[in-house]
Amino acid sequence: MSAVPACPQCGLENTYPDGDNYVCADCGYEWPINSSESVAESDTRIVRDANGTVLQDGDAVVLIKDLKVKGTSTTLKMGTKVKSIRLAGDGDHEVDCKMDAGNFMLKACFLKKV
Repeated sequence: MSAVPACPQCGLENTYPDGDNYVCADCGYEWPINSSESVAESDTRIVRDANGTVLQDGDAVVLIKDLKVKGTSTTLKMGTKVKSIRLAGDGDHEVDCKMDAGNFMLKACFLKKV
């Protein structure tokens, strides 16, 4: 049995030590070797906007680019301010918000904190 633990994100055992971190070869997740507190930290996800500012629930953001909404003819215009965002737990789109055009899930790379 190997002393290297299984990956906390995907659960597979194809992991190896690399410097001060363990790395999962399957999903690419990295976590510190002295991970007594890393399990609690890995549950909280840090979401950053296009400028690298950390976003939190309730923040106001502005769109930095026109975004076409798939499946509709709607376009979310650059400069649109979104108040009171909510950070989503899983998936590719990190921010959940309400706008005049409806409810949307957005990627944080297209947002700037106000």
